[in-house]
Amino acid sequence: MAVPVFDSRDTAYKTPFGALPEGGSVVFTLRPPREAGLFGASLLYTQEGADGEQAQPMLWTGLEGDRDVFSLELSFGDFTGLVRYRFRLDGPGGPDLLGRGGPDEPWQLTVFAPQETPRWFGEGVTYHIFPDRFRRSRAPEALPAGRIFRPDWGGAPEYRPDGAGEIKNCDFFGGDLAGIASELDYLAALGVETIYLCPIFEAAENHRYGTADYESIDPLLGTEPDFRLLCEAAHARGMRVLLDGVFNHTGAISRYFNADGRYGDLGAAQSKDSPYFDWYRFSDWPRVYDAWWGIRSLPAVREESESYRRYIFGGKDAIVRRWLRAGADGWRLDVADELPDDFIAAIRGAAKEEKADAFLLGEVWEDASSKVSYGVRRRHVLGGHLDGVMNYPFRTALLDFLRGGDASRFRDAMDTLRENYPPDIFFSCMNSLGTHDTPRILTLLGLSGGVPETREARAAHRLSAQEHEHGAALLRLAAVVQYAFPGSPSLYYGDEAGLEGFEDPFNRRCYPWGGEDETLLSLFRRLGRARRESAPLRRGALRWLRAEGGLLAFSRTFGEETATAAVNRDDAPAALLLPEGARRDVLTGARLSGKIILPPRSGILLT
Repeated sequence: MAVPVFDSRDTAYKTPFGALPEGGSVVFTLRPPREAGLFGASLLYTQEGADGEQAQPMLWTGLEGDRDVFSLELSFGDFTGLVRYRFRLDGPGGPDLLGRGGPDEPWQLTVFAPQETPRWFGEGVTYHIFPDRFRRSRAPEALPAGRIFRPDWGGAPEYRPDGAGEIKNCDFFGGDLAGIASELDYLAALGVETIYLCPIFEAAENHRYGTADYESIDPLLGTEPDFRLLCEAAHARGMRVLLDGVFNHTGAISRYFNADGRYGDLGAAQSKDSPYFDWYRFSDWPRVYDAWWGIRSLPAVREESESYRRYIFGGKDAIVRRWLRAGADGWRLDVADELPDDFIAAIRGAAKEEKADAFLLGEVWEDASSKVSYGVRRRHVLGGHLDGVMNYPFRTALLDFLRGGDASRFRDAMDTLRENYPPDIFFSCMNSLGTHDTPRILTLLGLSGGVPETREARAAHRLSAQEHEHGAALLRLAAVVQYAFPGSPSLYYGDEAGLEGFEDPFNRRCYPWGGEDETLLSLFRRLGRARRESAPLRRGALRWLRAEGGLLAFSRTFGEETATAAVNRDDAPAALLLPEGARRDVLTGARLSGKIILPPRSGILLT
């Protein structure tokens, strides 16, 4: 293999690996061929927020075989942010520029402020619940106005617009907190350590992302005592509870906006004298206002409003604080990219004051280190903001591999995150195969034809037996990678049972109690147990073993222990040389060592 001039992922060329702690120093080393006759080299870099590119000469430190060696140690002091860098190589033919993918494409160096990050989230399995659809303990005795109760647990969620062309999302199947509490032993058998609940506060729609009252549990879900009992029972089993904080917008039907006047409070849509009027931005009161993505039922709030800030995190009984006191262990911030950085930082401060090991997770769909939203480069991973992010790039790269992409593309995508994120952030990502915002993973992997064109066809669609078998085989491979990878393997309720479905609301069907795919369920139980019991799988360092074609293999090492995961996506067998020592396969119980043959579409997880 040819010796590179520079490799940002090799500590022989850049140390330390990846992101740099604030105040630390980084050493860059170039190894150009001696025959190039270079007489100088310089680092060219730009610090985020600074004007112009700076140049630092590199020192020639000698020869390594037929290579010149140029080195430079550099510190950025108290700066935090992104540094973009490339190199200038001075030779007899004039200067040449060396960049990541070309002379004008720099590398990225993330400089971050170290922070205390709770380890509990990233180490264990997360179970993601859409509360209306997981478990119903009882039929509701009464329904708030505008809601429809669906006694047909497992029926197709309503997807058709009403006479005005609006999809109301007002059909409720009645899943509740007591139902979740009744299945904690089921979750424990899956190895679950964190229960992530989509919104549980009062709201008019079944997804509850348009909050009506942050101070009240939705009546169909139960009461605050029910929530406290759920948290106590979860804690008794070693589980934590993560709440969904929807702080970018409220519901139009809410005590704050009160568009239809059903609440006793004087809402912003009723009077400019409302205590909540300052929370919203009207261009033509009361009919025209800012709304999340233009959806009128979700009026956007002004996060700069001082009274809103006091209400969410500033006061001693602020929303962020009071629900942590009630038993929650952290918050997932909905649409984190649309919350100002200082707003997120203040939520973090309030949460940590209330509960030192509270966890703050952000909904971010891209690489969070370089995310720009509304013209602002976000500080999500630079310290003092989020503890972890939803790892949609993991899902995207893994789906690409399972659908025929080269394993090296998955490795490179993950190494990009590993390089760009501070280590604590990388190990605290939420690694999902599916969420309430994506089609079901089994449907994506099993579908052999195109996606049905109409919503009616998508509502009725089910995989054929052959498609189900194919999708389940690939899902088993995906799960092996997911449960072995750094970050929390996040299981969207029902994926372990074989639930199918396209986009919202078809991905939000009820859990199929009594109709589970027992083969899949058994697999996820074994994987969850391994994740809970294996120190390397919880916090071990990552090392790639093979990543080419349809073969992906990596290990995790912690102390003297090593765990190894390998999957063969292809239709032909694949050979793999395992690290030294025999280990037990979590999936089959067999002890394996040396050179092995992986059958087509199979995987192993050795501990």
